[in-house]
This record gives sequence, C-alpha cells and structure tokens, in this order.
Amino acid sequence: MINQSLTLPCGATVPNRLCKAAMTEGLAHPDGSASEELERLYGVWSDGGAGILLSGNIQVDAEHLERPGNVIVDGPLPDNAMTSLKAMATAGTRNGNHLWAQISHAGRQTQKIVNPTPKAPSAVRLKLPSSQFGEPVALTEAEIEAVIAGFVHCAVTVKEAGFTGVQIHSAHGYLLSQFLSPLTNQRDDQWGGSLENRARALLTIVKKTRATVGPEFPISVKMNSADFQKGGFDFDDSLTVASWLAEASVDLLEISGGTYEQPRLLDLEGVEPIEEQSLARSTMAREAYFVDFAKAIREKVSIPIMVTGGLRRRDVMEQVLETGGADVIGLGRPMCVMGDAPKALLEGAEELPRYENELALLPAWLNWLTKITLIRTISSFAVQFWFYEQIANIGRDGKPDDDLTVFSATLKQQKAAGAWIKERRA
Repeated sequence: MINQSLTLPCGATVPNRLCKAAMTEGLAHPDGSASEELERLYGVWSDGGAGILLSGNIQVDAEHLERPGNVIVDGPLPDNAMTSLKAMATAGTRNGNHLWAQISHAGRQTQKIVNPTPKAPSAVRLKLPSSQFGEPVALTEAEIEAVIAGFVHCAVTVKEAGFTGVQIHSAHGYLLSQFLSPLTNQRDDQWGGSLENRARALLTIVKKTRATVGPEFPISVKMNSADFQKGGFDFDDSLTVASWLAEASVDLLEISGGTYEQPRLLDLEGVEPIEEQSLARSTMAREAYFVDFAKAIREKVSIPIMVTGGLRRRDVMEQVLETGGADVIGLGRPMCVMGDAPKALLEGAEELPRYENELALLPAWLNWLTKITLIRTISSFAVQFWFYEQIANIGRDGKPDDDLTVFSATLKQQKAAGAWIKERRA
C-alpha cells in the first residue's frame, strides 16, 4: 500500500503514500531568501523516496516568523531571492516527487526576539512561564485582509518558483489556528464568535488561493483535530471545518493537534492540562497520535487525509492505509537523521528508529525531575533542538552528526538564532 500512487482531487498524482512532514529548518539567509543549505537539504530528501516533501514554514510576514531562519515571502521577491527559491524547488523535485510549500503566519507564537508585539486575532497572551513571547495586539479588519492577501501572494510566488503545491498551516497554535480557537479568538466582528466566523480567514484564504493558482495545483491544509485545551478548538469543530474545506476544493487535509501551550504532537502534557477528546485511540493504530480522528473525519468528507506523528512501523502504516485511517503517512523526526527513510520502507524495512528514546536530556538518576510538568516540557523542547541541528547538519554537510548531543545542539541552535537576528537587524 505505501508504494501505491494517489491521484488527488485536482488531478495531480503522487507517486507513493509517504510524505516528509513539514519540519522547521532555520536555514534561510537573514534576508529571508532560501540558502544553499536548503537546496542541499531538499535534494537529499528528494533522493530519499517520499512521494511528497512538505517544506518547513515559509512565512507570509517577515514580522511574524515561527523562528529565526524561516524563508520569507511577504512581497515581490528580488531576482536573487527568486533564483534561490527556484534552486530549492528544483533540488526538491529532482527525484520526480512533489514539493509543497507550507505557508504560514506565526501570530502570537512569534518569538519576542523577532517581534515583541505580534499581531493576533485577539490580545490573548501565551500561558507560558517564559519571557520568550511578547504581548500580542489584536489585528484590525484591514490587517486581516492584508494577511489573507499575503497567503495568496505567497502561494502564487512558490508556484512560480517551481513548488508543485502548497499547504496552508492552520494548526499548532499559529495564526490561522488562533482564529479557529475560541480561547484565542475573542472577537465580536465577522472574524470571531461563531465557528463560521472563526473559520472565515482560513476558508477565505483557501478559496482565493484556488481562484488564483487554478484548479490543477494541489492545495493542502494542516489543521488540528483539537487543541487539547479546555474551551479550545475541539473535535466537533474540526469535523465541521473539514467539511467546509472539502467544499472549498482542498486536495489533502493533514490532521494534527496541539499548540505551544499544549504540544500534543510531541506527546507532551505542556503547561496546561490535556483536555481529552471522546474518541479512544485504536489498538491497531496505537503508534499514530491522530488516526482515530482522521477516520471520523473520513466519514464526513471524501478528500484524502494525511496523518503525521508517531508512526514508525511499516506494518502499522500499511494497516492504517488499508483500513481507511489515512491516505498519506507523514514522516517527521526519522527524516531529520535518516534522509532516505521513505526509500528504506518502500524497499522493505520493517521499522524506523525512534531517536528520541535515546536522547534523554537528564541522566537516569535525575529522571524523577521529569515528573514536574515544566521540567519535562523544557527537557522535551531541548530534545527538539537536537532534531533541528541534525536538519542543519544535512543542509550543511549532506549528512547528520552521529556524535551530536542534546546539550551541544541546544547551544548551537540558540547561537545560530541570535546571530541570524543580529545580522538581519544590521
């Protein structure tokens, strides 16, 4: 099953059912243009066998980055920036696979070093015990219209550069996800209140993007099955929005979940208690975080579904596909180290490594500290830096660093982010 092709509603064909999931790279030049490292990275991943590669966040607003090092497309690109973006797209499609640009706006989840007063649907600050994020400012209606135009412009630009599709990021607590959640969207105008109003920004972007890029260009959306926060965007909301997205001609819906406050995709508890949803995780799909939600959505809509998070065993992936749990399997962390992970599975490998099991930040004799939610969250995000740095190593050298530690990766990532911001502001 994983080696079967998939024809999307727009008519495009994907050569197999494996997708390199979107993972932030942090490798763009300080002016936001794609770098030689990104070109090398996506060449390695293209050779790795996945039917689709999803880029990391390509930001539609330079003042609202997910992290330093994002590619930025927030207006007409200079010739050199378009040339480098085309080089990235050429390398990323050289094996006959798709390369889709994940386009995004971080909203209130913009780090303070990027913007101390980020724009958001409402002025609701992140509930994180850190000074990493600033006090958000509510968007005006004119600014919301500008954001919508920015997403559409970005989609047109990446299509011109040679990307074969786009994914609109409306998950993980970024701006469009913030609009969907009643916790972060407390507006009383046409952009807030009812679910229809809270989904208006996302649906308007999808419809205007489709009208601009044409009927044959793949458009995907990444959306939370739930925020896993009490009073937030829940599973019933997700089902309804999924049906609206299908009507708006979305070609692939990726199901995910969580926010910075509740990073469920990382299998963490976060700083807020998990608000469990009513569907139980099936025994068959116990490796996948969101398969049960995807199955329920399939009963409502007929568009292809992608799930990412936790899947490592080929037999489980095959079973998920065969039983309708998903049409596409997303691979994330394994590809930070094993660039040819899809090819290995397609050629018969039974299971991919779980590197996180070997990356405990704290020594065994201090494991009792992980019973403290804050310590556990900090520890897990430090492990995330290890994966970030391995992506950077592949971009720089074409291969990961077998000797990399969590501590050195964290230091290198923090140093690189600071240097990037400093050069951008120079």
